[in-house]
Amino acid sequence: MNLKNKVIIVTGSNGRIGFQVVKDLINKKAIVISCDVKKPKSKSTNFFKVDITNQIDTKIFLNSIKKKFNRIDALIHCAYPRSKDWGTKFEKLRYESLSKNLSLQVGSSIILSQQIIKIFKKQNCGNLILLSSIQGIFAPKFEHYKGTKMSSPIEYSAIKAGIISITKYLAKYVRKSKIRVNCISPGGILDNQPNSFLKAYKKSCNSKGMLDPKDVSNAILFLCDSSSEYINGQNIIVDDGWSL
Repeated sequence: MNLKNKVIIVTGSNGRIGFQVVKDLINKKAIVISCDVKKPKSKSTNFFKVDITNQIDTKIFLNSIKKKFNRIDALIHCAYPRSKDWGTKFEKLRYESLSKNLSLQVGSSIILSQQIIKIFKKQNCGNLILLSSIQGIFAPKFEHYKGTKMSSPIEYSAIKAGIISITKYLAKYVRKSKIRVNCISPGGILDNQPNSFLKAYKKSCNSKGMLDPKDVSNAILFLCDSSSEYINGQNIIVDDGWSL
């Protein structure tokens, strides 16, 4: 895998997956530009505080990176913007909250894609990687949540299914160019979930169950590499067999 000196932007770089991706890209000697709404706790070179739900700020940010490095090889969209009442149960879900979260996640993904593809078209190459989820492909296994306070919001499923559709749309929209658009659909990421949930979840998997961020990052780095040059418009599932 040769990612040395590739200019790669990672949104949501403070998140579990984004943070791991940044770390792994740096280890591969890539030129990593990380961005998030909050500064990271540790010092980070090439970090930019950016709200990707703001169209103007996003445009200014991307253009400044292009101007500074003269190119952008890839953008990995790991940002996960959501409202304060995210996770409200289906029975209590309000239209205003639903609309806001659909806009924050699906809307910002479309606008971010619009802006980066403009740059990719001008330089006649580029690689856009979006992040979906197994919940965008299959309905949640509600039995896994029994006895816990956890839930899987219906808007999350709608958003992640939307990301897969956006991926396929964009890949076809920019066809006959050297621009690629793919997405990754991870299974659940380990994050202090209750033991009862972890045990139930693992029964649906092949061996590991809940994933570590590194498991997802490995697939993302593969898509950044030239060895995946002819993979385009695809949704790559990384879930230890949960969806089988």
